[in-house]
Amino acid sequence: MKKFTAEFLSTFFLVFAGTGAIVINQESNGSVTHLGIAITFGLVVTAMIFAFGKYSGAHMNPAVTLSLATGKMFPKKNLILYLSAQFSGAIFASFLLKLLFPSNQLLGATYPSGNELQSFILEFVLTFFLMITILTTTKTENNYAAFAIGFVVLLEALFAGPICGASMNPFRSLAPAIANGNFNSQWIYITAPILGAISAVFSFKLFEK
Repeated sequence: MKKFTAEFLSTFFLVFAGTGAIVINQESNGSVTHLGIAITFGLVVTAMIFAFGKYSGAHMNPAVTLSLATGKMFPKKNLILYLSAQFSGAIFASFLLKLLFPSNQLLGATYPSGNELQSFILEFVLTFFLMITILTTTKTENNYAAFAIGFVVLLEALFAGPICGASMNPFRSLAPAIANGNFNSQWIYITAPILGAISAVFSFKLFEK
């Protein structure tokens, strides 16, 4: 139960704060700014890893969980538990934002600003490097992993966000899309992060041989 609760809460706060920053930026005529949105995502990821990492690993992301399970680095018996907790947390956050800001049409969902192939490649590459960072930093004995992972999220959201949304997380994108009823291009944000994360796991294994 601790693992479910930790994944639920950490994913809830990730989506609530991250997509909430996007919504509030729109509602306040840009007062948060793109930089502020990127910082919010980076900070909330860092905070959630510190808060809940000792209980569940603070995956907060089905792409992370699925790739670890595929690479036999995570027990498959916990797969449904983690995915259901993450999805529930993301959905709860998105519908709470809808309740708070009923006139907002997108609710922080991600959609390509260019063509779909461009966003697919970006999401694949962004998630690949995020997952590599997760794998390499969590293998060390220091406490830098939370900062490193948060900084990567901030960095990638900062430079790629205006084009693809820099989701790197299927539920972070799918939950607000469900809340706003617009599923355009969501296949990108489901498939690209999962494929990118799985590719990172198998690439990482090359370093361990």
